[in-house]
Amino acid sequence: MHAHDHHEHHGSDLTRAAQSTLEKAGEQWTAMRERVFEVLAGFAKPASAYDIAEAVSKIEGRRVAANSVYRILDLFVGANLAHRVESANAYIANAHPDCLHDCIFLVCDSCGQTTHIDDDSITRNVRSAAQGAGFSPVRPVIEVRGKCADCA
Repeated sequence: MHAHDHHEHHGSDLTRAAQSTLEKAGEQWTAMRERVFEVLAGFAKPASAYDIAEAVSKIEGRRVAANSVYRILDLFVGANLAHRVESANAYIANAHPDCLHDCIFLVCDSCGQTTHIDDDSITRNVRSAAQGAGFSPVRPVIEVRGKCADCA
């Protein structure tokens, strides 16, 4: 396997890396964006915008609309701070926002656990096949559904 090597950030180091990446992209790191990112990074499984809005609302002591969270999540996906798990309509924080590459998700149909793996040879082949068909790939999304080791 041709895995992509990178440094994974955790905790406050991840938040600082996300802030740095967003600011390098010319965007502001606001208090609400930080709160949404920290909540997203705190989920053990992919979280929906509604899950995040509910958690942020509890922390803030006021209602935060899911539409506002969706806008922030769209920004995060575009800036490589988060990934969207398409089949679950949910998001996970990118543990290495300073590294841009395509991702592969292994999604457990039993418990919902989603594992992110990198294999540049696979994603390179997907991009090449798409280009061979006359298609210009922007963001390949590869999801493999099945059972994780704990549920198998």
